[in-house]
Amino acid sequence: MAAEGAEDLSNDGDLANRPEHNEPEDADLPKPDDEEETGGADGGDPDPVVPTASITTGGEEEEGEMPADFERLWKITSDNPQDFNSWTDLLQYCEQEGHMRASRQALNAFLLRYPLCYGYWKKFADLERRAGHNEKAEEVCERGLKSIPLSVDLWIHYINLLLGTLNMNLPESTRRIRSVFEEAVSAAGWDFHSDRLWDLYAEWEKEQNNLTFMTRIYDRVLGVPTHHYNTHYEKLKTHLNSWPPQDTVSPKEFSKVRAEYKQSQIQAKKERSSEISPDEEERPPGDEEHVDNGKDSEEAVQKMQELLLVSREQVYQQNEAEVRKRWNFEESIKRPYFHVKPLDRAQLKAWHSYLDWEIAEAETAAGNNNNEAVEGDEGSKQACVAGHNRVIILFERCLVACALYEEFWNRYVHYLAPWGLEEVRNVYRRACQIHLPYKHSIHLQWALFEEKHGNISEAQRILESLELSMPGLAAVRLGRVGLERRTGHLDVAESLLKETVDQSKHQPSLHAFYSIKLARFLHKLCKSPGKARAVLQEAIELSPDNGRLYQNLLELELCGDLRVNGAGVQQCVAKALAAPLSPKTKIRFSQRGLQFAEDFGTTVQSVLSLHEEHQKLLKEHDAKRAAENSDDDPEKMSKMDDVPTMPQIAPPTIPQVPMTTPPPSMMGGDMSGSYGNYSSWYQQQYGAYGSYQNPWSQYSQYYPPS
Repeated sequence: MAAEGAEDLSNDGDLANRPEHNEPEDADLPKPDDEEETGGADGGDPDPVVPTASITTGGEEEEGEMPADFERLWKITSDNPQDFNSWTDLLQYCEQEGHMRASRQALNAFLLRYPLCYGYWKKFADLERRAGHNEKAEEVCERGLKSIPLSVDLWIHYINLLLGTLNMNLPESTRRIRSVFEEAVSAAGWDFHSDRLWDLYAEWEKEQNNLTFMTRIYDRVLGVPTHHYNTHYEKLKTHLNSWPPQDTVSPKEFSKVRAEYKQSQIQAKKERSSEISPDEEERPPGDEEHVDNGKDSEEAVQKMQELLLVSREQVYQQNEAEVRKRWNFEESIKRPYFHVKPLDRAQLKAWHSYLDWEIAEAETAAGNNNNEAVEGDEGSKQACVAGHNRVIILFERCLVACALYEEFWNRYVHYLAPWGLEEVRNVYRRACQIHLPYKHSIHLQWALFEEKHGNISEAQRILESLELSMPGLAAVRLGRVGLERRTGHLDVAESLLKETVDQSKHQPSLHAFYSIKLARFLHKLCKSPGKARAVLQEAIELSPDNGRLYQNLLELELCGDLRVNGAGVQQCVAKALAAPLSPKTKIRFSQRGLQFAEDFGTTVQSVLSLHEEHQKLLKEHDAKRAAENSDDDPEKMSKMDDVPTMPQIAPPTIPQVPMTTPPPSMMGGDMSGSYGNYSSWYQQQYGAYGSYQNPWSQYSQYYPPS
């Protein structure tokens, strides 16, 4: 039977004379004391040996009570499933107790949340195998390979499990093993560190005396950029030189190379015959030329073996060039396996740089394919497909190490968008349902993606599921409201907002936020200003110190017919001035009321009255500021003494006109002159507010342009 892993590879030329990073078993998780249990990921170690605690089998495993501390440890993981250490404590405890049902329950729950921890899939399969459940062990491996198909270690573990449990004397067992090998190299064969899988496949075919199949395997890996590319080529040369060509290659290739050899012999004979002189003596008896009797001489076999390596040498040189391009990128990746511990910035940058380069290479190949499409160059098409496949493999490798980083999932989605909707949907599904269940932003993007492509029911399901797992997020609830609004379900959107307003009454700031959203919805879309006004007034009663509520109520009143609703505007301003708001906020409302009176007021007395109130607020505010900045503070005085005095030039000021100065009389005399005097008086009174800026710009988020 083939060994589990290939021998330690070396002598790979200049590129291989660098330290190879070993991938820790169990995804670098906390390990038991027994080192033989886990082993190294790249070391080709034998099947892991789990501690020798006895495993309960038979009917006992289902009916027996759980171990003493299981419920306590299980409750800890249930209360905080994101605590990775609590999971490892539970798994180690179940392993030490050797209780089958407890181990199954713990491993199933853990691997559902962390399916990229391939070492625990191997432990689970070994657990079932030792208990005599070979079929369940195979099912565990198959589940793990669906979750992490790039795991070379898990594929090798699965294959060795089959080799140890199947009856290899049956032809169907051989066919199944070969089928699994093909699945393995298709899924993980393009990984840069897939050398052990290829070697195991080739050695197994050799054990089956299928030398031709063995040659095909090495021919395939000869074009794959892997860490030990040079070793594969050396093994291929040894293989081809150790057996007659008709035993190592297909009949078609053998006929071709034999014909090439004969043609070279004929050409060489013609060249020799042209050089022989006419008077050359005849050959002595027994020294005639070799007659073809169907068997090749040793010289012919050697020549044909050399011809077999000529074309493969070219492929090897091209593959070596591809390896050299990727070598520095691969060397910069220090943690290619999954772990909950965060990666440092250098590692994240290394993955981004590698992806940038690989995508650029694929785009270059696609551009060359477009340029040569007229000529029908099949090689360019194959290069384009190969470039895309390499990008996909690199993304999948990256999303093992960086599975908890949303940025890489988003980048993968962006890359796959031109290639098909189902591919993008599968990436979103993996990210949101397995690895990033509590990252709301990528769930919202997934919902928008489904909505964009007409799958409204799926978008609704995504948002509803997210809200169940993360209740109380405003972005999620507003996302649901926006979805229903865009699909024309205004009644559903309104009910969602009303429900949120009612549920948030115990949080005044949040209640005010949702009330503003509901009021705008009712006013702008439902054309119900009365309902909108009632919502805002109710919110003001609950949060009388929230200036944004008064602001939105004022905007609502200003949007109506001012000839009818003028009193409502002034009442809103008066209500804001009487509320427990900050002095600056009151000044802004006073200014807004004064501007409204100047623009739409019906009597000059109302303008003057509001102006006096506004001036009173300004004086109170200035007096308060002066008291706060009083120079009587000894500390401030000492600080001012330390600062060198600089001559200052006072800015020009507008002379203050006493507030008791009435506007010039407009009765009698020249009316035009009177209006001119009123304009001068108005400028003196209100000129100081010429630099006034709209204070409501900070609330623009609530009032985007309609």
